[in-house]
Amino acid sequence: MALGLALGLAACSKADAPPGPDAAPPRPAGAPLDGAALFNTHCARCHGASARGTPQGPPLVDPIYRPGHHPDASFYRAVAQGVRAHHWRFGDMPRVGGVTNAEVTAIIAYVRGLQEQAGIR
Repeated sequence: MALGLALGLAACSKADAPPGPDAAPPRPAGAPLDGAALFNTHCARCHGASARGTPQGPPLVDPIYRPGHHPDASFYRAVAQGVRAHHWRFGDMPRVGGVTNAEVTAIIAYVRGLQEQAGIR
């Protein structure tokens, strides 16, 4: 019996292991996604804190990215497929893997909120 238990434990992958003490608590089903946190994780490295831009990527809080010129669909497409540089000289944006459509929706809501605060409509 002890051998069977040992073999069963050895077969357990890291993914099956319980979270460590520093792990974030799981998000309850139906809880809203945190667009700011997702932006900081997936986008801020290039687009900067509060979407203000960096030397690696353009600011998204800029009139060029207003909804009438870059609708939400363009953000979904950029994440899923990448996008060729056309407004800025930062080079092409690669696709962003590992981000779900629901997460992109939350990121877009965060960026649109920042744009609105800046008077970009």
